[in-house]
Amino acid sequence: MGKKLPLGIQSFEKIRSDNFLYVDKTDYVYQLVHNNVPYFLSRPRRFGKSLLLSTMKAYWEGKKELFEGLKIEKLEEGNPDAWKPYPVFYFDFNGANYLEASIDSVLDGMLSDWEEIYGNQYKNRTLGDRFQKLLELASVKSGKRCVVLVDEYDKPLLDTIDNPEIQNHIKDVFKGFFSNLKSYDAYIQFIFITGVSKFHKVSIFSDLNQLTDISLSKKFASICGITDTELRNYFVKEIQALAEEQGLTQDECLSQLKQTYDGYRFHPSGTPVYNPYSLLNAFFAEEFGSYWFETGTPTFLVKKLKDTIFDVRKFTDRTLYASEGMLKDYTGDNPDPVPLLYQTGYLTIADFDRVGREYTLAFPNEEVKYGFVECLMPEYVADCGAGSGNDIFTLRRYIERGDLVNIRNVLTSLFANITYTLESDPFEHYFQAVIYLTFTLLGKFAVCEMHTYTGRIDCKVETKDFIYLFEFKRDETAEEALKQIDTNDYALPFVADSRKLIKIGVSFDSSTRMLVGWKVAD
Repeated sequence: MGKKLPLGIQSFEKIRSDNFLYVDKTDYVYQLVHNNVPYFLSRPRRFGKSLLLSTMKAYWEGKKELFEGLKIEKLEEGNPDAWKPYPVFYFDFNGANYLEASIDSVLDGMLSDWEEIYGNQYKNRTLGDRFQKLLELASVKSGKRCVVLVDEYDKPLLDTIDNPEIQNHIKDVFKGFFSNLKSYDAYIQFIFITGVSKFHKVSIFSDLNQLTDISLSKKFASICGITDTELRNYFVKEIQALAEEQGLTQDECLSQLKQTYDGYRFHPSGTPVYNPYSLLNAFFAEEFGSYWFETGTPTFLVKKLKDTIFDVRKFTDRTLYASEGMLKDYTGDNPDPVPLLYQTGYLTIADFDRVGREYTLAFPNEEVKYGFVECLMPEYVADCGAGSGNDIFTLRRYIERGDLVNIRNVLTSLFANITYTLESDPFEHYFQAVIYLTFTLLGKFAVCEMHTYTGRIDCKVETKDFIYLFEFKRDETAEEALKQIDTNDYALPFVADSRKLIKIGVSFDSSTRMLVGWKVAD
């Protein structure tokens, strides 16, 4: 019997004990645990951080039998100190909703469990003092220094991002709690902290200035996620089954997997990785679904983009930039949403300017691109859901049929439904955004702002039978839009194409916010 797919399983012990497939990352664990350096790692949600910490927990607890046949077993050969158990304090902040659960009660519950093991004589003290004393008691009782593992430290902060009062309380609690790690270094063997974001000015970092942040380290760029080599080595049967189910060759299946789920890069020259959650679900369902994106809609990010009048066209024209400091530290009052979009996994590193030390960011893959744009669309257009007649699926059918009357009707209705804007939210921004979002959601056969040797056309759409060239004008005529297509020879690259070429000039009126002009030429 083959290995089972570990869907939703983050326990290393369960994976190894119950015959689940495990992609061996224990060589990274070996490097980390033998440096005795306190670490921080930022990665997007559902990217394997919890499994990584669970693996470290099993290592520090001396569970050698779980590592049989893995890389670390061979690496530890001849080490007389290997596999000796240490007291482990594993803080898992994943489970609770911190708008409902008090951070104080969550920490109290964790400490109470450990006090049952190491002694509860200090249970009436503050949370920070209790943790401090537990480190002492555990070290004395075991004769070993302690290991502190913190999983998703920022889950409480992200849960309460729209409630500053609760979030500030959590920051204060963390300040009194984790600051003890620095002063109690003599009792600590190893520290590893993970999260989605590294919140700037949160005392877990300001007080722990000795933390080594490996989030942008080339050496650890593939510590979470699945590389292309790992995909081909570990998932041979799953790739074959998915290809057969989808009617694809193996090479076509691998290409589709790469386009849909690969492309996350955590160092400019680091190995790109696939989203492990999406990959496992695609193999389980034998479908190319939008799995990672469906586990959590980025509501607060979408709201932030809208509130800051962010130019959504930047998502595909490679003009999203950030410094290393911006990518590593998140400041809640920073109006720029780009660093948070990177940390949460909606953007990834596409390029790096070594002279200016500037990162270029982009969508990692099609799952994220289309999922994120689909979430953005309702923020700009009030009535565009499935079945509304203004939805993308309906527009796509009209485009594939060459139904120009209904293409115009849908576009007219979409722009008429643009969310009401104030003077501070200029219609021009919404007008450009809706064009970009609409044509991006049409899929692979649509290209926004395609470059030609004479200029840049607003939108090109290709189907099996048609090629559409769209030029949009605001407060100018449709005739002027159509003239620009001809004057700049936008149709020239397609003269030898057997498909029917349709040139469409479209004009909008800012005052009425309506599509007022439509001119078509073959």
